[in-house]
Amino acid sequence: MPNKQVRYLIEFHRVGLYVKVSAIDPETNIEASIVGDPRATEAELERLAVRKLEYVLAKKRGDGSSGGTRERR
Repeated sequence: MPNKQVRYLIEFHRVGLYVKVSAIDPETNIEASIVGDPRATEAELERLAVRKLEYVLAKKRGDGSSGGTRERR
């Protein structure tokens, strides 16, 4: 079975001294954003935004992929 290729919409917005990068899952319309250094490459900023989006999607699915080991009481 072939791997499903995941595609996200990526937006770059220069805001003053930083760049806001948004990654959007077109199937769920869930968005995650990061703020980065404009001297970083687009590939680096995109990778960070996609990582954050995948973290948010996993958390919403309840995968337990939240990355932390602390329990909330």
